[in-house]
Amino acid sequence: MKTEQKVHHFSSGIKLESGAGLDSFNLIVETYGELNSGKSNAVLVCHAFSGSHHAAGSASTDKKAGWWHELIGPDKAIDTNKYFVVAPNNLGSCFGSTGPTSHCEKTDDYYGKDFPDISVLDWVNSQEMLQKKLGINAWACVLGGSLGGMQALQWAITFPDKVKKAGIIAAAAKASSQNIALNEVARESIRKDINFYEGDYLKKGLFPKSGLKAARMLAHITYLSEDSMNDRFGRKMQDSDSKVGETVDYQVENYLQYKGEKFSEEFDANSYILMTKAMDSFDPAKKFNNKLDEALKNIKAKLLIVGFKTDWLFPVDRSKEIQLAAMKANIASSYLELDGVQGHDSFLFRTERYENNIKTFLGS
Repeated sequence: MKTEQKVHHFSSGIKLESGAGLDSFNLIVETYGELNSGKSNAVLVCHAFSGSHHAAGSASTDKKAGWWHELIGPDKAIDTNKYFVVAPNNLGSCFGSTGPTSHCEKTDDYYGKDFPDISVLDWVNSQEMLQKKLGINAWACVLGGSLGGMQALQWAITFPDKVKKAGIIAAAAKASSQNIALNEVARESIRKDINFYEGDYLKKGLFPKSGLKAARMLAHITYLSEDSMNDRFGRKMQDSDSKVGETVDYQVENYLQYKGEKFSEEFDANSYILMTKAMDSFDPAKKFNNKLDEALKNIKAKLLIVGFKTDWLFPVDRSKEIQLAAMKANIASSYLELDGVQGHDSFLFRTERYENNIKTFLGS
């Protein structure tokens, strides 16, 4: 599989939905496969809030497996023998695209807490700028899971002539009050860290590691299902020789401590706050009298909407809401409901039915 990583610079900058703007910005992008002569086989893959441009490829000595490695590659659901897959890292993230950890030319320092608010629409607009730069008139498909699925839905709404199909997976048309509440508890954990310094920690050479770790531990619980946690951990005690800390008693505690620690070594706290707020604010219907079917009425893309029965972060009713609105707006759409043993995280893992449906949708 041909793979390339590149940083694309946009000197013209971007006006953001908040009214603020960036005079210039970078998007780091990984691509897989080859663009055909007609530039008609390009698939845009959008990541969830903590994801990155590294969407495919198995683990190696210097790199983790791509977050959608089970679905992107030769002969996989998103077949790189057929499709040119484009995976950008979103603005505001911390993996190479312009974000809070980037250098601001105006201040000659980190953006930090002063990085402007970002929305799902802003990400889509920046991706449309990338599309133009690549010379692609229309994506064969835009798809993603969770916050990536929100971007796919926004793409279909905002640029109906520039996307032929959209895969909206384990997503919702807007965050629930419970979603917002959980995100706010996570953000407050970060803000209360002694090293947060109201977001100016980088300028002081510090990092709110404990707060970010706690935020991720809380969030990670929402990504799993109760059954999968019970099957995997139950109430099993952790072996004393493999504990990550002295306070740990149960295997599930050890797992969450490990996951939180790893995440806090890789992600940025300001990016965490910024991107969860983007998820909370997503609501395309708000510009259409709060009627989702009205927001969808100009969509030309075919939609595939996928929900997982074990997902309690974005339950299947949230996917059904999108499907019902699409039907009401006479949009060509299909709804797929899968068992998914991993809860919300099920969108990351291959199953035969999941793979076959994506293959069929892309090839239809």
